[in-house]
Amino acid sequence: MNKLNQGFRDLVAAAEAEIETLSPAQVRAAMDASTGNLLLIDLRDVREVKREGHIKGSLHVPRGMLEFWVDPDSPYYRREFDTADSLILYCNKGWRSALAAQTLKRMGAQGVAHMSGGMENWKAEGGAIETLPSA
Repeated sequence: MNKLNQGFRDLVAAAEAEIETLSPAQVRAAMDASTGNLLLIDLRDVREVKREGHIKGSLHVPRGMLEFWVDPDSPYYRREFDTADSLILYCNKGWRSALAAQTLKRMGAQGVAHMSGGMENWKAEGGAIETLPSA
């Protein structure tokens, strides 16, 4: 394989230059102030969610399906997005969510942000985690 011109860190840095990035404290404040039109989106793999839990109230959207679930013209569109005025995306480290937020912005979505440092940062700053029941 040829050497890459850009690595993933370069792509994430470029995305973060274009999008809104929130700290876990800012995400908590946005959740507290929400009138119900904020969707907190967990982009992690289902295995990560099952293993580590999630932020209470978040909607699990597998990263590979986000563009399809958010687009009303897609056969995979999810009605959860009908009333959302704003979206805050998170993943494990904040890399996937930065790239996903950039993609949604390029699709024309308004009110999209991502959480810096992802779930790792959320937990490090004392954010509450909701575990899923065992199967």
